[in-house]
Amino acid sequence: MTDFNLKKVVAIFLTVIAATIVIGAIIYLISGQKPAVTPKEKTIRIGLSMDSLITERWKTDKDLIEKRARDVGATVVTFIANGDDNLQKEQIENLIIQKVDVIIIVPHNGDALMDMVKKAHDAGIKVIAYDRLIKSPYTDLYISFDNEKVGELEAQGIVNVTPRGRYVYLGGAPTDNNSGYLRRGTMDILGPHLRSGVIKIAFDKDIDNWDSEEAYKSLREFLKDDKDIDAVIAANDGIAFGAIRALTEVGLAGKIPVSGQDAELTACQRIVAGTQTMTVFKPIRSIAYRAVELAVSIANGGGTETDSVIEGIPSLLLDPILVDKSNIDSTVIASGFHSRESVYRLN
Repeated sequence: MTDFNLKKVVAIFLTVIAATIVIGAIIYLISGQKPAVTPKEKTIRIGLSMDSLITERWKTDKDLIEKRARDVGATVVTFIANGDDNLQKEQIENLIIQKVDVIIIVPHNGDALMDMVKKAHDAGIKVIAYDRLIKSPYTDLYISFDNEKVGELEAQGIVNVTPRGRYVYLGGAPTDNNSGYLRRGTMDILGPHLRSGVIKIAFDKDIDNWDSEEAYKSLREFLKDDKDIDAVIAANDGIAFGAIRALTEVGLAGKIPVSGQDAELTACQRIVAGTQTMTVFKPIRSIAYRAVELAVSIANGGGTETDSVIEGIPSLLLDPILVDKSNIDSTVIASGFHSRESVYRLN
């Protein structure tokens, strides 16, 4: 190409650019609006504050929350408090200082964290109470399973196989609001049977920190003086395991029904082996994924999906599922939560 032709091409190119700028300016003057520009979306930063990883279930929640965040392009800063209220407060304070966009909290003691929820709110940070309620008016969303329903299923699963007799009730941690909901649901089912006298509560104890060892020691101590029991309603699978250890020592394991919740792998193995009667399956992938999706939505100024209001807090409650030997394949295993090989110990 000659110098003359090259100069001609450059001149035409510059003329087109200039015309484009002029046209854009004219559009702005006429409409009063700037040409549309698509802003780059910011990466949402999620703080995850967890009570502990003491049970298999919470490890699963953590992993799924972090996975879903990666899937949707968010980042997660995770802290584990190991059951220490003061440490959990310090960790939430750290997340506030880091200026995350939203904090998902699994509280050890929801009441102890109310001031931290307000502090996050004052800093413009949204708060989601995950599976355990924090009764603060500044909690933006509570997402959980219907814990009263869980308690109902735990009781109904045992009443179905032992409709009369002397029951043991081993409840959850007193610091966990869910324990109250579980007890309420259980007693709603047991109430008519208790009033008629066909069922009696022989031993009733809440277990600090949902601790399996405490459940074992508590029931073992009771059984020293009284082995005349017909059923055990245990608030979760860890407590059920402790109870089954105590029952084994007195020759009652597998002879009386025991409930639980969370569908932990070891609990599912006990169900197919016959030492635990049932558990309540709460599809963890559903709650973990929805929590992340809603966190991103509210951090971006969007709305929240709710179906109820609990203690004045917008709430989303998912449905739990009763699981026993008859449907474990079609629920826990079919969902991919555990493999058939691991549940039935085939490998």
